[in-house]
Amino acid sequence: MSERETWTTRVGFLLAAIGSAVGLGNLWQFPFKTATNGGAAFVAFYLVAVLVVGFPAMLAEFVLGRRTNVNAVDAFEEMGHRNWRLVGGFAVFTGFWILSYYNVVGGWVLRYILGSVRGAYFGDPAGYFGAVSSGPEAVLAQAIFLGIVVGIVAFGIEDGIEKATKVMVPSIVVLMIALAAWVATLPGAGEGYAFFLSPDLGTMVANAGSIIPFAVGQAFFTLSLGMAIMITYSSYVGEDDNLIFDGGVIVVSNTLVGILAGIVVFPILLTIGAEITTQTGGAGALFVATAAGFGTLPYSRVFGVVFFGVVLIAALSSAISLLEVTVAYANDNYGVPRPYLAGAAGLGLFVLGLPSAWDTAWLTWFDNFAYQLFLPLSGLLLTVFVGWIVGRDAVDELRRGADGLGSFSDVWLWTLRLVVLVALLGTLALGVQTMFLGSDAAFFAPF
Repeated sequence: MSERETWTTRVGFLLAAIGSAVGLGNLWQFPFKTATNGGAAFVAFYLVAVLVVGFPAMLAEFVLGRRTNVNAVDAFEEMGHRNWRLVGGFAVFTGFWILSYYNVVGGWVLRYILGSVRGAYFGDPAGYFGAVSSGPEAVLAQAIFLGIVVGIVAFGIEDGIEKATKVMVPSIVVLMIALAAWVATLPGAGEGYAFFLSPDLGTMVANAGSIIPFAVGQAFFTLSLGMAIMITYSSYVGEDDNLIFDGGVIVVSNTLVGILAGIVVFPILLTIGAEITTQTGGAGALFVATAAGFGTLPYSRVFGVVFFGVVLIAALSSAISLLEVTVAYANDNYGVPRPYLAGAAGLGLFVLGLPSAWDTAWLTWFDNFAYQLFLPLSGLLLTVFVGWIVGRDAVDELRRGADGLGSFSDVWLWTLRLVVLVALLGTLALGVQTMFLGSDAAFFAPF
């Protein structure tokens, strides 16, 4: 077994964790989930979900990772509950499943950067997306994106992930702020801001039952929870770090980037007169509807390159964290050099991602399983373990290094035991209904 690495600095851990959270969940998922779930009403519920569900769940993963200093599977055995290793294994599997189609979307981003340089999609955005999103070209782009991810993870924690995210995360923030400032000058900016940031109380009340589970699911997805990332990353931190403060920094940073994404996307959609309905959802929100607006803007090619460049950086920062989960487990248990582990995992991901690269219907199917079932189930099992099985040991771990925030620990425990548990049960129930019940069950869509 090789010697286990650690973060060289606390800032390195924070930037890596923020980079994991600030990915396609913010720049791809968040705008279209907002568009298809009531606009600003969804944003309001999402912000509450991040605070009362996402933040406590993130601390649960932090506690488990730092307490054990091992990977997400062995962490449960280290806590004295060997049978719960299956929960860690399921979380690792969930992350692997998500990364298989995440790489495909990353490949699309690469193609859109090239397309922006040539202005290839300005005349027919929908046709361009159809040409690059599936088939042999999508398979090749997927392989290139995956190769970059494997290369970064192969260098390890200090020389690979930490150095990469120290460049990536500040770049995302700076470029997003610049894009938001430029978009503010567009004629559709005011209407876009209203749709995104002015919730209608009637819409919130009337649709709360359907919006809340999606908001909880989005909070989990965008914070990289339920897929063993935060357990893995926190297993490399020092014992005196203030986990409450670190978690707060990550949650706030991630949420601000998600808000920035909406501030950039919706004014563009309104400027070109796009109808923001369920038809703007999915890939269309970013790769078709938004791209359609670039051709009408001044310096359109430059804007396209910068915008999709930001998306690429965000996609890479999240993808390397997802791959690290699998590599960390193998690295802790087998005497195989990290580059070989990363390469082997990359090969498996490429094969699993082939259906998603060949046909977008399969990508949607993979995403539905992750979003509707795997993430809430993984989060639910972890919540039960940390909140009810470990209990007071988790509180003791959270208090280490917490300085004056130690009294928050008891509030956190009962929030985890009750609020988070109920929220994830409701989300999972809705997911089961969406996937398997009714004539339009999502499980049968690609068949």
